[in-house]
Amino acid sequence: MKKTIGLLTLILLLTACEKKDEFDASGNFEADEVIVSAQQNGELTSYTIQEGQQLKAGVKVGQLDVRSVELQKEQVEASIAILKEKTVNPSDQSELVRRQLAVQKSQLTQQLRERTRTENLVKADAATRKQLDDINAAIDQLKKQIAVTQQQLTLNTYNTNTQNKNILSEKSPLEKNAEQIQEQINKGQIINPIMGTVLVNYALQGEMQVIGKPLYKIANTSTLDLRAYITGAQLSQIKLNQQVKIRIDKGEKDYKEYRGTIIWISSKSEFSPKTIQTKDERANLVYAIKVRVKNDSYLKIGMYGEVLFN
Repeated sequence: MKKTIGLLTLILLLTACEKKDEFDASGNFEADEVIVSAQQNGELTSYTIQEGQQLKAGVKVGQLDVRSVELQKEQVEASIAILKEKTVNPSDQSELVRRQLAVQKSQLTQQLRERTRTENLVKADAATRKQLDDINAAIDQLKKQIAVTQQQLTLNTYNTNTQNKNILSEKSPLEKNAEQIQEQINKGQIINPIMGTVLVNYALQGEMQVIGKPLYKIANTSTLDLRAYITGAQLSQIKLNQQVKIRIDKGEKDYKEYRGTIIWISSKSEFSPKTIQTKDERANLVYAIKVRVKNDSYLKIGMYGEVLFN
């Protein structure tokens, strides 16, 4: 009887161990890794990146030498300044003509008063008709001169504005050129794109860099995704946003558990990767899933993990 009880106890323990070792899917943890590259050619004059360093998005972590590009911008800005000096103020250009016009109008006013006075004298037989005709002729002549002067003033203003417009038409392309050069200067700054941890550093201060050359690799490891694989028969057991249990090895015989959320289920099957174990090892085709897990700093990219749906 005692032997029977002992045998039953051993069977139960073995069964419990077998159940504990069971899992529905397994895979490795991953994160979206960003490789930050140089966007300009030049010497890396300052650089503060270290592997394992925590960085915020938008912080400046380095500077490339862009002095030659800055000189190009200064040259363009000097050309823009010269254009302003070439322009002419229409008022200054036509000042002489306006003064001439003012004199002519003053003379016309004087002749009009003289004509009135002469008309009265003619009526009183104190002046001849010829004197009145001479004044009328002078008035007519002044009116024609004033008309010509006004046309000249208008023409001078038009010509000056046209000249200035032609000069200033060169300004817009130069300003656009300056903006493009400024963009190149801005690209000399190494700006960290995302919040995360520096995984790998490829560069050192003082090295020459070229456009596209990797500087460092960074990833946000505050949450990691466990990429696991399931069989087609298991698809009916899961859905998006489903809460599942994740466990990783803790020592030789124990596990550390986490709560995770299924954020992606592949719509296409694929051949089972050799490095991935599934519940049904006889299946040739599997479906990939991603389970998002909040990281307590213990999880690492590439670490093996197991998924339990229930």
